[in-house]
Amino acid sequence: ENSAIVREADGALFLKAGPEVSVCSTKAFTSQLAILSLFALFVAKHKKTLTQEAADAFYSDLQTIPMLVQKVLERKEEIQRIAKKYAKYHDFFFMGRRYMYPSCQEAALKLKEISYVNANGYPAGELKHGPIALLDANFPVIAFCANAVTEEKIISNLMEVKARGAPVLAIAPESLHAVEAIADDVIWVPCIRDALSPFLSTVASQLLAYYIAKELGCDIDQPRNLAKSVTVE
Repeated sequence: ENSAIVREADGALFLKAGPEVSVCSTKAFTSQLAILSLFALFVAKHKKTLTQEAADAFYSDLQTIPMLVQKVLERKEEIQRIAKKYAKYHDFFFMGRRYMYPSCQEAALKLKEISYVNANGYPAGELKHGPIALLDANFPVIAFCANAVTEEKIISNLMEVKARGAPVLAIAPESLHAVEAIADDVIWVPCIRDALSPFLSTVASQLLAYYIAKELGCDIDQPRNLAKSVTVE
């Protein structure tokens, strides 16, 4: 809750955690995203599948992530208000397409780890292959919409979910106004290229999980049964 972007003397930026640091890791997922993004960029340049101009543009966008994450953190009061509304539910369905699929899985994991509620991430394209049967007024759907290539398809998924009476919370880019007519609530995140969109949606969902756990009175700093590292097979 009290995290902040800090600038080092050499100009480097990093996310500094506040005094309440949970055993439930949030930095692992975003750190992997950063490393994989840089590795993909390196391979693309080595294989010459990206022009130098395109590679520079990608790297420039990657450098803006700390600033954009700060903008998400500045929405914490809004996210806390939404969390109060959704804390009453005992089951959650998270869905996303393309880059948003692993993002929704991470979000579901964080919610179940610190709030002790049933939460599962699923590819939105497979909604009709089982999960849609679960949906009703007591089974909210958290939809990850920050993927420009699949915007029309995720909007279609949202309409199907809404038709089943399920509460809908969308995590969407500020440009996707179409979700306002469908979703009950929206957490807006800054716009960024698809390949980097998981950073912002993930941080927003981690804040949501934090505030739901706080609303439920859970021990966020020491979630039950969790270990920082695996010591036995």
